[in-house]
Amino acid sequence: MSADSISPDPFWEFPYLSRRIPLLAANVVSTSQPLAAQAGLRMLLSGGNAVDAALAAAIALTVVEPVMNGIGGDAFALIWDKGSLHGLNASGRAPAAWTPEFFQGRAAMPEFGWGTVTVPGQVAGWAELSRRHGRLPFAALFEPAIAYAEHGYAVSPTIARQWAAQALLFKDQPGFAQAFLRDGAAPRAGDLWRFPEQAATLRRIASSMGRDFYEGELAQRIADFAAHSGGALTQADLAAHRCDWVQPLSMSYRGRYMLHELPPNGQGIAALMALGMLDAFEPPRADRPLDLFSLPIEAMKLAFADLHAHVGDAAAMGELTGQLLSRDYLRRRAAQIDPGRAAVPAAGLPGHGGTVYLTAADADGMMVSFIQSNYQGFGSGVVVPGTGIALHNRGRSFTLQPGHRNQVAPGKRPMHTIIPAFVTRDGEPYASFGVMGGNMQAQGHVQMMQQLVDLGHNPQAAVDAPRFRVEAGPRVMLEAHVPAQVVEALRQQGHNVDVQAPQSLDFGAAQVILRQPHGGYIAASDPRRDGQAVGY
Repeated sequence: MSADSISPDPFWEFPYLSRRIPLLAANVVSTSQPLAAQAGLRMLLSGGNAVDAALAAAIALTVVEPVMNGIGGDAFALIWDKGSLHGLNASGRAPAAWTPEFFQGRAAMPEFGWGTVTVPGQVAGWAELSRRHGRLPFAALFEPAIAYAEHGYAVSPTIARQWAAQALLFKDQPGFAQAFLRDGAAPRAGDLWRFPEQAATLRRIASSMGRDFYEGELAQRIADFAAHSGGALTQADLAAHRCDWVQPLSMSYRGRYMLHELPPNGQGIAALMALGMLDAFEPPRADRPLDLFSLPIEAMKLAFADLHAHVGDAAAMGELTGQLLSRDYLRRRAAQIDPGRAAVPAAGLPGHGGTVYLTAADADGMMVSFIQSNYQGFGSGVVVPGTGIALHNRGRSFTLQPGHRNQVAPGKRPMHTIIPAFVTRDGEPYASFGVMGGNMQAQGHVQMMQQLVDLGHNPQAAVDAPRFRVEAGPRVMLEAHVPAQVVEALRQQGHNVDVQAPQSLDFGAAQVILRQPHGGYIAASDPRRDGQAVGY
């Protein structure tokens, strides 16, 4: 039989322009920065498990990709371990001083600065994950990150571009220029970046199992700097922080598959709602590329309308979470979608009738879907002097609207954009993935499900596929490599289409691990960033 007569396996086709081929291995790590991916791989090679690998990669990312995350951020995780899926919410809460009156006279929450800094929950999340699911000593997970911070690393091209773009935005925030604009400028691609103060901070966190950040010298330095430079965050706020193990939410799709997301305060519920609406329609087909845009765009519009109208801290949700995911409610929402016409979305009445993402998996079957973030680039722009602690601006996500479930209040969690995803098939683990990047994340999850499940693409092809991004307006942003006939068809349907320039960073960055039937994995990393999938 000639090679030409062998039928190709459509799973291994690569229909989109790609610079990468997926990795196949028994133990894998996929992140948005190669040095961080290799930090995770070192843990696996040292006898650690997928949680150890994910944590080492996450800790390293605070050093080697500071434009997207830092020590002072929040984190969430989904862990498949011993036949069960576990969810961790390691997001922080508002300072005790943040009453609605604290922001009186403002039309909206601040964008940057101390008025956006909630308690960072990420460090406690690292410790909690290690304590409950890790295998290696906690301090061992910090060794690659400390070495990168102390001895330096060469800044990669995409990160250098983001660093320079954010410099003007944050240069006047307390502590920022001193920490991240040495000699008055951002580092260029290839420059050696060292941050020994950050290495010292990571050592304190490692040796104290994270407690120093909330109760020790680091907590004191954060609180003192807040008091000195206009912040409301106190030592008592930091000491009161706790992580929560939570039951993931899920939505069945095409019968066999189930997408799992963390419950509010995250936006993962929007991905589940949109997927539930799309399940009422016929699956998209590869020979009809418009299928991958018109219907999911309309479903995301409706899901986002509900998200922004109804979702906030889990403590304020009550029965509403279940009502938003009701199949009857989602069928009624789906009935409002006209596949051939763009609509202006409105919130429904359910009661009636960016960020770094990484994933790791090991030969024992443990899979980790993990995300952490400073929210918008460097976050608030506030950096605690002499520590390398860049604080997030997650408080920006609160609303000042009286009575809203997401209205700012002391000790309350804001609505979150960062969400990890996990997919099961027939009750067994199938894929862990995420698409980091603000509100791109929920809609990215929906688009990945269509690529992986409906079209049956391999992880790299699913990652490479052109994406849309629904914004307020509603405005539909499209990647430059969306087919021209799709762009024109969407315009004819009435969509406010905005095609972005090549190499736009507005469409998120995905990392995916797909479990093979024999127990190995296929891992992919998004070419839109500098990342890498590694394994053995």
